[in-house]
Amino acid sequence: MKKVPEDRYAQWKLLVPALYDWLTNHHLMWPSLSCRWGPQLEAGSSKTRQLLFYSERTDGECPNTIVVAQCDIMKPRTAAAEQISQFKEGGKSPHLKKLKTIIHPGEVNRIREIPQNSNILATHTDSPKVLIWNTKTQPNRATTSAASESKPDLVLIGHTDNAEFALNVSRTAPYVISGGRDKCVLLWSIEDHITTMQEQTPKSITPTAAGSKQSGTAGGAADTTNVYTRGIFKGHTDTVEDVQFRPSSVGDDSCLLLWDARTGYQPISKVVKAHNADLHCVDWNAHDENLILTGSADNSVRLFDHRKILARGQAIPVEQFEGHSAAVLCVQWCPDRASVFGSCAEDGLLNVWDYEKVGKALDTTNLKQPVKVPPGLFFQHTGHRDKVVDFHWDSRDPWTIVSVSEDANTPGGGGTLQIWRMIDFIYRPEDEVLAELDEVRPQLVSQNTPAS
Repeated sequence: MKKVPEDRYAQWKLLVPALYDWLTNHHLMWPSLSCRWGPQLEAGSSKTRQLLFYSERTDGECPNTIVVAQCDIMKPRTAAAEQISQFKEGGKSPHLKKLKTIIHPGEVNRIREIPQNSNILATHTDSPKVLIWNTKTQPNRATTSAASESKPDLVLIGHTDNAEFALNVSRTAPYVISGGRDKCVLLWSIEDHITTMQEQTPKSITPTAAGSKQSGTAGGAADTTNVYTRGIFKGHTDTVEDVQFRPSSVGDDSCLLLWDARTGYQPISKVVKAHNADLHCVDWNAHDENLILTGSADNSVRLFDHRKILARGQAIPVEQFEGHSAAVLCVQWCPDRASVFGSCAEDGLLNVWDYEKVGKALDTTNLKQPVKVPPGLFFQHTGHRDKVVDFHWDSRDPWTIVSVSEDANTPGGGGTLQIWRMIDFIYRPEDEVLAELDEVRPQLVSQNTPAS
């Protein structure tokens, strides 16, 4: 991919006080391929404290890890402009504190939390196994080169080839689905294990002699349980890149497939050519389950209505969103507003869209240089200087997003983790914003009137 232009980043930094209600920047020594919000710990008058999970992908000399961090999120309209704009690209965020490190067997390609207990994570790596971790009971590990791997609490068995990225968990029950290079989507239930995992007590690590490896049992749970699949869904002809519960999947065969687990293991509907290239990501709308987002290596995001998938695998997208110049890696609906979603890509952009704004022209006549805005795009986060590989909306703190980039093409390398919330004037109803501005107008005028 091409390097993100430095002038774009420099311009963004100047505009931070005008565009964001809150932002914090955290440099990562190693790139991160996945980030997820965890449970909220406490809520104060000016900030909330919440767990954050992210991965670290190393060069092999140091172990790959899952990091459990504590994040202090400033509440709306409490952070000063200089507080959010004055940060160093290579520095650590004062709002982020690492609490625990879990040594992962292989790089962490995907993290998904279990909604029924968001301290429990499912992860993918470069293997056929899906790993389940109770982050509350897993011991904190030192990331030395001699350290053994932490031991997962559960191992989900069934894939016959590597399953690297396609991973999801049901919102309504502890069911896990996964896709992989074996062209299959697999379903597991961990319902029988959730209670036991919740009741476990944190384990300690037995001290070892300097330079010696710790035993496998010292690195994690005393016993790892294998869980075998409850169903194998077939229909793809190439690697499955992403899966989502209701459930659906997308893959390198450019197909969007939908199954009904109650009726069998073959697709109930299929969009043969959902995009003009490999599909990387998919997401169902939690507010309107008829709507499906897909992102592709053809640089576009498409919106499908599953009721309009026709016979012979044909479907015309409800909308197509063209605002990226490189492959789209992740799409995700906003939990706070049904029509809003985000997309991130290899071009270093994280775009926020509203499909209800499509067809409503944006007035740029008063700008010195009117710009052409892609239909539906209403915010563009340009704070990353390399490809944005993952992001996650915070369902407990509306409009707050965590995003990570893999900074191979920037000085210092590693990665960047940013937590940010756009200023509410951007997404609130226009009449509401104008009414508020009218209220403060006399105060603003008096502050800027020269003394006589």
